Formats: sequence, C-alpha cells, structure tokens
Amino acid sequence: MRLGVLDIGSNTGHLLVVDAYRGAAPLPASSVKEPLRLAEHLEADGTISRRGVEALTAFVARALEAAEDKGCEQVFSFATSAIREAGNGDEVLRHVEEQTGVEVRVLPGEDEARLTFLAVRRWFGWSSGRLAVFDIGGGSLEIAGGDSETPDVAWSLPLGAGRLARTHFPGGKAPEAAALRELRKDLRTVVARDAGTLLRGGAPDHAVATSKTFRSLARICGAAPSSEGRFVRRVLPADELATWVPRLLDMDLADVAGLPGVSSGRAHQVLAGAMVAEAVLDVFDLEALEICPWALREGVILDRLDQLSALG
Repeated sequence: MRLGVLDIGSNTGHLLVVDAYRGAAPLPASSVKEPLRLAEHLEADGTISRRGVEALTAFVARALEAAEDKGCEQVFSFATSAIREAGNGDEVLRHVEEQTGVEVRVLPGEDEARLTFLAVRRWFGWSSGRLAVFDIGGGSLEIAGGDSETPDVAWSLPLGAGRLARTHFPGGKAPEAAALRELRKDLRTVVARDAGTLLRGGAPDHAVATSKTFRSLARICGAAPSSEGRFVRRVLPADELATWVPRLLDMDLADVAGLPGVSSGRAHQVLAGAMVAEAVLDVFDLEALEICPWALREGVILDRLDQLSALG
C-alpha cells in the first residue's frame, strides 16, 4: 500500500510517500518539502499572516499533486503547533480546504508526543526498555516516556526552535548577557515543571531525541553524516554540546550555516535549539541523547497501519 503523510510543521511542510505493509518498516518512496516557517509568519495578534496562508495553500496544492503522481491510495494530512496555536488556525485550514480540497487535521501536542514515541519504540524495539523521548520542533518541544508502545506520560511545551529564534534571537543575534541568563533559567524552569511525571516511572534505559534540530546538533557535535545511512548509531553528548553553545553565541549566521548538518534556512534556529537541548539534558540529568531517524511522520503511518490491521 502506498501512503502519503502531509506534515504541516512550524518550520516545514513535508509530504512523505511510503510503501507501507503490516509487519514491515515503512519504505520511503518519495519526499517533497518546503520551508514554510509558519512559526515566524505570526502577526502581533498571534494570527498567521496572509503571506503565510498563501504559502501554505500553494504548498498543499503541490503536495497533493505530487501524492497523486506517485500513486498514493491515501494521504493523511495534519498540522502541529503553529496552526494549533494560531488565533486564526481554523480559518487558515478552511481556506486551505476550500482551495485544495485537502482537509488538514490539527494534531494536539499530546498526540504529537505519543505518535513520535510510537515511532521511536518501533525503531529501537522492546530490548531498549524504558524510553524517554524528546522532539524539538519549530513551535514546540514534545516529551514522552514509558516502557510500552503507548507512553505513560506525554506532553508538549511551547519551546520550539523557530518560536524561540523569533522571540529571543531576532536576526540570529544573541541577546545581552543578562537576558541570556534569564532565558537559560526560564527554559529549565519550564522543562522541569512536569519532569517528575516522567521520572516517577524510573530512570529511562534509553534517552532518545528525534527531529531535524536534534539531528543537526548531533552532527555539529561529531555524529556521522546522513550519507553513512540510517542504521549508524548517532548520539548528542551533553559535554560536547556544552562546549558548542558558547561557540554558537559568538558565530554569525553565515558561519553557523557552514557547520555540518546545518542548512542555511535553519541556521538562525540552531542556537535556540541548542539551548533547549541543553536544558533537557540538564533537567533530566542525561549524559547523552541517542538520535532516532524515525519521528512523527513515521508514527502517524505506523498508527494508521495498526488501525487497518485491527479492522482486518
């Protein structure tokens, strides 16, 4: 069965086409993505700008055409925090549906964390024991933990790399030292607020990170490039990241964009993402995070295959 997953994220619109079979790993067949930066297309009143709406609508139309060209039987479309929190989110999605015929479902933050956890569990398997899973998106940070396929706890925090870049690092520049210290403290306070709900179940056997932000940070810290394949073990060590945060503070965007694993379109978010990652490692007292190549889109596909299997 050929399926499409259309992910309207805070940073990027991404259509992933896969050949999916029950009991087998989804096999990527095609991918179309575009940097929408919806988290940065917000007006002062919290609504998505007309420019952002038009860019989103045009992308959905192109993605639908690509899915049809590739022979997708079904396309599952969802939006995450940028649409979820926008003051005109419902209006935006109505406009998209009117113009393209595509109904985009808003995915609650808890579901986002839950489905990402499912993907990580399937990737690492039962032998990985109790998992703690972290995902930094453009608009939010998702956290989940447990020892089953459904996490015991799952929640979402407004600590996405795109959101923080827009509010605290305009133009990619770091704030003054006092403001930076305050931000560092605030990040840890927000992450720590519900940390006990995850830790109450016991220390994780594996602490895992997903998303482009974590993959880029791991690459900066010495992880293998994507050209070496998905099955190479990659980690983000806390001590290595700690040496990079002050270096990132002193770098301009051109230098950041030249780092391994960083695209020019995301260079302005790297420092914000690094500070969130460092807060996660500190609050949960982790020496490293292991990088998982599967994340939310794979979780959506796996969940759908499970539903089809239950129907017989």
